[in-house]
Amino acid sequence: MKHVLLTALVASLAFSGELKSLKIGEEVPEFTLKNYDGKEYSLQTITKENKLTAVMFIATQCPVSNAYNDRMVKLYEAYAAKGVAFVGINSNKQEPVAEIAEHAKDHGFKFPVLKDDRNKTADAYNAQVTPEIFVVDQQGKLLYHGRIDDSRNEAKVESRDLAITLDALLAGKEPPRTETKAFGCTIKRVNAE
Repeated sequence: MKHVLLTALVASLAFSGELKSLKIGEEVPEFTLKNYDGKEYSLQTITKENKLTAVMFIATQCPVSNAYNDRMVKLYEAYAAKGVAFVGINSNKQEPVAEIAEHAKDHGFKFPVLKDDRNKTADAYNAQVTPEIFVVDQQGKLLYHGRIDDSRNEAKVESRDLAITLDALLAGKEPPRTETKAFGCTIKRVNAE
């Protein structure tokens, strides 16, 4: 009986669109969120001002996301001048704006880290873990979804997926992989108890 109820629940969620994953080439949902300093950012404005935008769901308390802090800074430094915007989004219910601000400053983030209250943006993107990346073009179309690279331990990285993708796209080429499996801590949603 429990299996039947669970199956019915999953089917109803899928039907309502709550489990819908974004597809490569689709337009991503628009968002307007505030940075930890109170400044508002909209995806539409960011994408129009840049060749590509990397939307990164990140966290302050997740050890996997934190293992990528230096790599995110290096990616920003390597690609910002080439027309790639980086935007961090924190959707975790237990991570307040003051903690996000301190974390961003402590780790030298030069990109905005926006607070996604009530995880509405994470839900719209169906983002599940931190870090999880969505690369978007100027028209708001999804070009890449997945991980930054293939290992939490930087010394063991064999595939720098995000950098490879950005290099290909900036050169006007199709990236070798448009989707990879993101891994990390699950986003702690307000509706998940």
